[in-house]
Amino acid sequence: MSHTPHELAEDFPEHAERMHDLKMSDPHFARLFDEYHTINRAIHRAETSVEPVEDMAEFEMRKTRMRLKDELYAMLCRAET
Repeated sequence: MSHTPHELAEDFPEHAERMHDLKMSDPHFARLFDEYHTINRAIHRAETSVEPVEDMAEFEMRKTRMRLKDELYAMLCRAET
């Protein structure tokens, strides 16, 4: 299992400028973006045993991160058109 943080700018470099624009212009996108990064940091701390959590809690955090990432990506794609 990788202990590399899943930063959105690294996962979607082609959307970096659009992410910035949406964070500034769309409060819903900005909230989801912040929520993604908060849970992403929590997962990274759990993976590296800085703040260990139960396996089920980490699994649920990963599901939440995936849901947020999917929603953010969909918003990025919609903004493209």
